[in-house]
Amino acid sequence: MAVSTVQTLNTSFSISTPTKTHIRFNKKQAFFFINSGRNTSSLRFRGGNSITCSGGTIVIGLAADSGCGKSTFMRRLTSVFGGAASPPKGGNPDSNTLISDTTTVICLDDYHSLDRNGRKEKGVTALDPRANDFDLMYHQVKALKDGVAVEKPIYNHVSGLLDPPELIKPPKILVIEGLHPMFDQRVSELLDFSNYLDISNEVKLAWKLQREMAERGHSLESIKASIEARKPDFEAYIDPQKQYADVVIEVWPTQLIPDDTEGKVLKVKLIMKEGVKCFNPVYLFDEGSTISWIPCRRKLTYSYPGIKFAYGPDAYLGHEVSIMEMDGQFCWFDKVDELIYVESHLSNISTKFYGEITQQMLKQSNFPGSNNGTGFFQTIVGLKIRELFEKISAAKAL
Repeated sequence: MAVSTVQTLNTSFSISTPTKTHIRFNKKQAFFFINSGRNTSSLRFRGGNSITCSGGTIVIGLAADSGCGKSTFMRRLTSVFGGAASPPKGGNPDSNTLISDTTTVICLDDYHSLDRNGRKEKGVTALDPRANDFDLMYHQVKALKDGVAVEKPIYNHVSGLLDPPELIKPPKILVIEGLHPMFDQRVSELLDFSNYLDISNEVKLAWKLQREMAERGHSLESIKASIEARKPDFEAYIDPQKQYADVVIEVWPTQLIPDDTEGKVLKVKLIMKEGVKCFNPVYLFDEGSTISWIPCRRKLTYSYPGIKFAYGPDAYLGHEVSIMEMDGQFCWFDKVDELIYVESHLSNISTKFYGEITQQMLKQSNFPGSNNGTGFFQTIVGLKIRELFEKISAAKAL
């Protein structure tokens, strides 16, 4: 492997170039299967002469634990496609569904087979497969993918009860987000692209504390107890799904501050599986090389502890991947040209014009993570999904 180091002004980066040809792999998947024994003949659909979509629907999956940023990711994704996402008009005000001109986002909590009291009685968490109806999930996602409307149930997060169903029409892009989008093999095989948000325990606790204490008035002890109670089921049923994801976003405490305890500065990794249809991983400077880059201080303003980027090929849970990493945070909100400076060093970002990532970040500057790698990489993934949608749609039109 050839290694070279380049320094220009206050910018430094190193490049390691493999001497062997990069080999892509054929994506293989293995999944769990749950059969609840439900009689599928009684499932609720709208077919025949009712609402259908002749063009077919592309399905995107997003898996993560509760409180790990799924909602923010969905807002960034729908923003890329344009049009504000909102609950179904005239429907249940406690609906979890978000609909825009192009996308429909459904929360897989709606496929809980047990309400809050039922879970307490049986001693199971919402993460446990026994608390979810995978048969109904599969058949309704498949129907929507095939262009057939469904009457989807609603899990009411306020009351903890299962509300009457709502009509969901087949959109151009269906996003299923929640705890189990890649748990059941049948559902997983319907996905055209899959994402996993992997938040470290330290960051997860910090985010939970911020949300549950500041916004909902929960005590520190109750929050820690809730996390510990969910941990066995999370490790058994949720965390294994990341091995099947096409993209994983990992979030860790910074490595730029020794013994950091505040958790305000983050190191974020964008892990992109190689060989995925209609998806080309983003790269920094030179595709397939190993890069470490500290941006020039004359071109990018940042405060302590600074910003560091990295990129390179690697292995992840048995797959060949490319990994982009950002440690630190931007101070760019009044200096748009600085974020464009970073954007200009990336390739395969699927933008339609110069500075589109920066434009998206400005539109979403009030979203959590807009000054660090979580928002930056979520925006990039949103653009990649848009490109994937356009490629698949074009192929179907042939």
